[in-house]
Amino acid sequence: MLFDMDGTLVDSEKLWDVALRELAAEYGGTLSDDARRAMVGTAMATSMRILHDDLGQPERDPLVSAAWIEARILELFRTGLRWRPGALALLRAIRAAGVPTALVTSSGRPLVEVALETLGRDSFDAVVCGDEVTSAKPHPEPYLTAARLLGVPIGRCVAIEDSPSGVASALAAGAAVLAVPAEVPIAPADGVHQLESLTAADLELLAALLGESPA
Repeated sequence: MLFDMDGTLVDSEKLWDVALRELAAEYGGTLSDDARRAMVGTAMATSMRILHDDLGQPERDPLVSAAWIEARILELFRTGLRWRPGALALLRAIRAAGVPTALVTSSGRPLVEVALETLGRDSFDAVVCGDEVTSAKPHPEPYLTAARLLGVPIGRCVAIEDSPSGVASALAAGAAVLAVPAEVPIAPADGVHQLESLTAADLELLAALLGESPA
């Protein structure tokens, strides 16, 4: 089982929204809603490029902006991280069933380490962070890396995602995909099963996505 983090397991996109809009204000501008939606599920470098272009300030250093965002989001994660509906119950059921599980996120390792204080370090057999792969989502590398670390063929994995970028990554890797849109809609696609909330997901559904019967 392969879980995205932001917007899938934890309701962190709202915290990213706070930090990104604060940085835009720091730069004397206002982040547009279209640009914010375009950032969901992307790597930090991509998000900073979108922000700078949206503000009409493409000359800004993305590394400086990323460092500002990372410092602010760490503060917000320590005090405001909340589970998405149904996420904790599903994760516990998967772990109780002994299913190998990985966290596959575009967030960097320092931020993930803080998030794991909420998620539980023993909740995952492997963790793949955005700054630990050569190509981030929507490239398939993050999900292929997670499957390799678990020792499970990617075709036997279900990826749970909330963003178009994450869904594209998981599909390109060859995983079955359960999409639970949070901040932006996800277009229907072959190989993608959509739910409004993880409260409607269970082991039987996940097994069905792989064409199996639950153990």
